[in-house]
Amino acid sequence: SLQAGLAVLLKAERLFHSSYHSQAVHIRPICRVTRRLAKLPCGGFTVTASLPLVQDASCLAVSWELRQTLTVVFDTFSSSQGKKDWSLFKMFSRTLTDACPLASQSKVYVDISPKNKEKELLEVTPPPASVYEAIVQGDKRTYAVYDLLSPSLFNTSRSLNVQLKWKRPQDSSELPTPILHAQRYVSGYGLQTGEISTLIYNTHPYRAFPVILLETVPWYLRLYVHTLTIITKGKENKPS
Repeated sequence: SLQAGLAVLLKAERLFHSSYHSQAVHIRPICRVTRRLAKLPCGGFTVTASLPLVQDASCLAVSWELRQTLTVVFDTFSSSQGKKDWSLFKMFSRTLTDACPLASQSKVYVDISPKNKEKELLEVTPPPASVYEAIVQGDKRTYAVYDLLSPSLFNTSRSLNVQLKWKRPQDSSELPTPILHAQRYVSGYGLQTGEISTLIYNTHPYRAFPVILLETVPWYLRLYVHTLTIITKGKENKPS
């Protein structure tokens, strides 16, 4: 249903008006997780307690995991005339009103990692109830967390409209380039000289990262697998 939870934000005219969007369905087999029960003595009685979930090490029982993903990129810097401020309503023309009644977990994460160690630049509203920190590509990231299943989230307001503002005038400097980033461009023309070039950069001084590359090919290009070329540090790698 598109009437509750995060799905409320899936407004077609806004999603297709974005700079990039991608939908995917992932299905994979996983070892089944089982719940163990233990009988414990308690005051002359025997109580049955549930132990933590345990994954089948032998993987004799297999379950199937279904994961649906939606990736959307909005260029709010251009559409807002050079301002970096954004909000859920500005991007989706909607706000969050409640959690999906069938969801066991429903959270919104907002990256509030400071630029150049200046925490006073960013202001996120409403203030998050919790903050989560993680290491991403060797860099420490800070996320504001909004739990839609928390009863206190909608006590003061009937809807959640996360907003990120800059407290003082913004400079025109570009955002720092991520350690792992990519560029892609189309060159040539026709079936003979047309090609897609994808450049992947790792600027970390010593660490290597595993990469899974998913290419979205324009409809007007016809690909020939035998022309695939992979070059690493100036040397060609023959694809297997």
